[in-house]
Amino acid sequence: MRTDVIESVLSELNGSSADIEASAVVSTDGLVMASLLPANLDEDRVGAMTAAMLSLGSRTSDELARGDLQQTLTKSSKGYVVMTQAGEEAVVTVLAKETAKLGLVFLDVKRAAQDIEKLI
Repeated sequence: MRTDVIESVLSELNGSSADIEASAVVSTDGLVMASLLPANLDEDRVGAMTAAMLSLGSRTSDELARGDLQQTLTKSSKGYVVMTQAGEEAVVTVLAKETAKLGLVFLDVKRAAQDIEKLI
C-alpha cells in the first residue's frame, strides 16, 4: 500500500467540493492509513471513532436484516460525518459542512472509495 497515492486520492476528494472539510482512509480495525485532517483533529481519535461507528453500524444492519453495511451518516449541528466502505478492509471517512449538498458528497466519496479499494 502506498500512502502517498492514497493521500493524492484524498486530496482530489477534498478538492472536489468546498463542502468537504477533511477525509481519511481507516482500516476496519481503526488504524489510519492516510488522512488529510485539520490540525485540531487527532488522527488516532478519527480512527477509533470510525472503527466504533463501523462496528455499531454493522451490528445494526445485521440485527435489523438490512444486509451488509455500505455507508454510515451522522448528522450533527456543525456538519456531517460520512463513512463509506472501500473494499473489505477499509473505509473512507469524510467530514462535511452542515450546508453540504449530500448527494454530491456521496457521489464524490463513492468514487474515491472505489479508487482506494483498487489501491489497497
